Amino acid sequence: MADNALGTGGNLMQALKTRMQWHQTRQKLLAENVANADSPGFRPLDLKAPQFSRDGGGVSGVSLAQTSAGHMGPAGQRSGFDSNKAQRFEVTPNGNGVNLEDEMMKVAQNQADYQLAASLYSKGLGLMKIAIGKGR
Repeated sequence: MADNALGTGGNLMQALKTRMQWHQTRQKLLAENVANADSPGFRPLDLKAPQFSRDGGGVSGVSLAQTSAGHMGPAGQRSGFDSNKAQRFEVTPNGNGVNLEDEMMKVAQNQADYQLAASLYSKGLGLMKIAIGKGR
C-alpha cells in the first residue's frame, strides 16, 4: 500500500513539474507575441495545454471526439464554442493579429497558474519530507 501511495504522489509531482515547464514555455511564447505586437504580418501563437489522465497522472493520448453537432463536447465545453480557437477579429492594416489586451490577460493568467502549480509542488515536497522523517 505504501508503494501505491508513493507512486501516486510521484505521479502527482511529475504532473505538477510538467505543468510548470509548460507554463514557462507558454510565458516565453506569450512574451514573443507582445514583443511582436508592431511587426507587420505577425500572427500570435499559443501553446496547447498538456492533458493528464486520471489513472496515472501521465499525459493522456485518448480523448473524446464530437462526431456530430448534436453530441456533447469535451468536459468544460457546454456550447461547443472554444474561445481559444476563436477567430481574431482585430487585425491591423499591416496584417498584424496581436491584440495586446488579450495577450496581457493570458500572461497574467499564465503567471497565476504557474505560481499555483509551484506552490502545490513545494507543499508536496514538504509532505514527502515529513513522510520520510526529514521534515518538522
